[in-house]
Amino acid sequence: MKKLRAFCACAVVLACSHGFAGTEQVRTEATTDELNPQRFELALESAYLLGAINPPVDYQIGAEFLTARVRWGVVQGDSWLRGYNQFYISAIAEPIFRGIENHYFGVNLGMRYNFVRPGSRFVPYFSGGLGLGWIDSHPEVSGGQGQDFTFNILSAAGISYLVDDHWKISVGVLYQHLSNGGQTDPNPSLNLFGPQVGVSYSF
Repeated sequence: MKKLRAFCACAVVLACSHGFAGTEQVRTEATTDELNPQRFELALESAYLLGAINPPVDYQIGAEFLTARVRWGVVQGDSWLRGYNQFYISAIAEPIFRGIENHYFGVNLGMRYNFVRPGSRFVPYFSGGLGLGWIDSHPEVSGGQGQDFTFNILSAAGISYLVDDHWKISVGVLYQHLSNGGQTDPNPSLNLFGPQVGVSYSF
């Protein structure tokens, strides 16, 4: 009789332990599958841009960006759209290595979308934004920008690698357009393309 009671007690304990273990496993999987990226991000990015399409002279520009991003909207689920959006503001400093002008400074505001696959450290992205800035214009030179004040358009696509929960590195391609919006005549504008690399910290 004592052996029977001991056997029953062991069976009850074993059943309860399996039941609790199963519940914990389901909860862990649900937590892992839920997309919950960090809310804020600071990034330092560099690009080397080459003039294309319509520049009258050969432009080569080094572009430096200090960017702050805020998460704005998360798309859950299993579709290819799974990911999250970010609103960003960038401070821009660009030495002009080859071209008529010597430097450009500006700001840019826009949106970035990050595509996140479950379990993957690689996160493709694309972004776009509008801004304004100042270039040391030389309107007296043929092909030079007509005035110091300009608008800018930025568009980028690439992929980020998640080093850990806070740090990531990224590589991509950047397009930049500079123009004064027709405030002077002529208004030659600049269209620039090139590779971009960056490192960011999320918190």
